Amino acid sequence: MEIHQLRTLVVVAREGSITRASEQLFLSQPAVSAHIKAIEDSLGVPIFARTPRGMEITPAGERLLQRAHEVMAAHQTLMSEASRIRGQLIGQLRLGASGDTNTSRVGELVKSVTEHFPELDVSLRYSTQVQQDIRHGLLDAGFYNETGNREPGFSALEVEDFSIYLVASSGLLEKPEVLDWKALEAFTWVLPDARTCCGRTAEALFEAHGIRPRKIISVDRERHTRALIASGVGIGLLHGESTRLGQQAGELDLLCPATESAKVLFTWLASRDQDPLVAAVVSLLRSQLLA
Repeated sequence: MEIHQLRTLVVVAREGSITRASEQLFLSQPAVSAHIKAIEDSLGVPIFARTPRGMEITPAGERLLQRAHEVMAAHQTLMSEASRIRGQLIGQLRLGASGDTNTSRVGELVKSVTEHFPELDVSLRYSTQVQQDIRHGLLDAGFYNETGNREPGFSALEVEDFSIYLVASSGLLEKPEVLDWKALEAFTWVLPDARTCCGRTAEALFEAHGIRPRKIISVDRERHTRALIASGVGIGLLHGESTRLGQQAGELDLLCPATESAKVLFTWLASRDQDPLVAAVVSLLRSQLLA
């Protein structure tokens, strides 16, 4: 049994789908299925039940999944200790970023890491659940957008702050400055996954105003959200810069601020504060923020 097969097990358990897991892992669906079969054959235990709804983890699989997390964490500790002994950084750095994170910040860090540590193999994966992927050992660290309380067990470095606004297609509302929240239920809302910062902010708005839109179009990138809203589809949430550009182009009406504050954070497990790999990357990012 290989460590990459355990990583596949964790992702399939999280996604409940071979298709989605293959997209997350950048593997073919047959390769993901082969990893799961190899683990089940090796252990002699059925880990998943194949159902019309997808891959459902069995009770035995739940117990083994926890052990898989422990093995992956131990593997990372072993690799970190080897780096400490060698006195240099080699191996793999797995960075993550949520789909609506400032891509220039992500690019600057990846460029700096590759320049300072040429022996490191750096991978970057976009994810709607960066913290969960870090906790499960699928990522070493990553960028994500935060609008609420931080999860325990993580350290974080604030990269920047930003605003989120509720916007509509230009001219869609007769008086966009006067909001009837119950009337907004009738419009189509364009929103990202509920696990993203804008998705969580939207859910908070719905709860605060006691509404639930009749129709929601799900998108995975902010540029798509802006394009759909600008085309006249309906209303939705955008970051401050996208809102500003949309207003300047005459495409959007700003309805109201959607949250008091939102931040881009770079985060990692607090238990890895002294890890040479994580410490080196955090040091590089701090230098960039101070420049």
